[in-house]
Amino acid sequence: MMKKYIVLTALTLTLTGGLLAGCGSGNDIGQDAAKEAAFADAQVSEDDTSRLRVSKDRDDGRSIYEVEFTVGNTEYNYDIDASDGSILTTETEEVQGSASTAQSDTQNSSSQTQDDSQNAAAQQGQETAQSTDTQTDQTQAGQSAQNTQNGQNSGGAANVAVSEADARAAALERVSGATDSDIRMELDYDDGQYIYEGDIIYNGKEYEFEIDANTGNFLKWSEERD
Repeated sequence: MMKKYIVLTALTLTLTGGLLAGCGSGNDIGQDAAKEAAFADAQVSEDDTSRLRVSKDRDDGRSIYEVEFTVGNTEYNYDIDASDGSILTTETEEVQGSASTAQSDTQNSSSQTQDDSQNAAAQQGQETAQSTDTQTDQTQAGQSAQNTQNGQNSGGAANVAVSEADARAAALERVSGATDSDIRMELDYDDGQYIYEGDIIYNGKEYEFEIDANTGNFLKWSEERD
């Protein structure tokens, strides 16, 4: 009886030890296998990566490997089952690298410089156009003044209220017996006003006069013998 009890006790200890050993050892693929599983899924090699980090953690009662790395402007995050190497979760995120930022800043600076140059050229062109317009206006004004002067000298182009015929009649009215053959007269511009200047030679006398071309008033009248 004693011998049978000893055998059963030994068998029980053996089974218990085996179970404990099995539970204690478990299956763990290791960090290297976890990395390779992540690299294979991302279709990259370790040489392509930067900022590689592998850590072991527990999630919902099981062991996992967290694998993080960056390839170019993409950041990868994996959760790998530590027991069989299966991929539990995958996350990717686009990140802006310092090189891209520097390139963007350079492009923005170049674009700003180009815009400033275009604005300066446009402003200079506008100022040139304004200067040209001013010169054109001045030229036209000078030409207009010249045309006015020519009109004054010709005695008929100026816009006046009193016609040449009326001015002649007013002057001849002052000299009894004088006719159109005795008078000489022309329209002139003097001190900012139009005037008719002329003289009448009749019966041994010379009459000089100036008539306001807009009012008809005599500005000057003189008489002398030849």
